[in-house]
Amino acid sequence: MSYEKLTQVQPKIVVGIKQVLKAIKNEVASEVYIATDADIRLTDPVVEFAKEANISVYRVDSMKKLGAACGIEVGTSAVAVKK
Repeated sequence: MSYEKLTQVQPKIVVGIKQVLKAIKNEVASEVYIATDADIRLTDPVVEFAKEANISVYRVDSMKKLGAACGIEVGTSAVAVKK
């Protein structure tokens, strides 16, 4: 996965575990990105919930890079792209 894709769809993203879970629950998420260096106890529920909802899950290597691709100055463990 390229971080460039996220920079191109910034208006259509939600950032953070709680917001991503909410987007999945409300059926507005089309795909989810998870940072592999994030705490697995936080990201596993997101991955499972996304799989149950038939939403593609992509893994990226860095929370810091994922946050930067989303236009924020801090790292993030999860991002969802809205439909």
